[in-house]
Amino acid sequence: MINYDVRVLIAFGEAVKGNEKMIKYFLEDGFPELAALAHAIRGSEEAFKWLLKNGYPHLAALDSAIDNKATAMAWLLKNDYKVMAVFAEACNKKPQALQWLAKKRLDVFIHLAQIIHDLRENKTFDYHKIHF
Repeated sequence: MINYDVRVLIAFGEAVKGNEKMIKYFLEDGFPELAALAHAIRGSEEAFKWLLKNGYPHLAALDSAIDNKATAMAWLLKNDYKVMAVFAEACNKKPQALQWLAKKRLDVFIHLAQIIHDLRENKTFDYHKIHF
């Protein structure tokens, strides 16, 4: 996710919040993976499957790592997605992860982590969601 422009990442945060205009923007402007990730984070099994089927296993793993799946976290680390692994931990308010992101000046990821954390704290997730 580090390769996306900051403006795209800010829009992604709005999509995670449920802003359908941002979802439409991603679908029309060549970022369907971000639309799917936003929906997966919000609990969509269909979006999670789409990520796996369409060449975005790293984003599916990120979604699962945010859900505290150890195998997904291990997969991210094994496949050199350290920033995503740290970001997943930041979404769960791990102080070391938040400090690491701040030290690397990845403030947009701290912002996104807060959005995702707030969503998770205020939403009931479907426990039937596929395990990564």
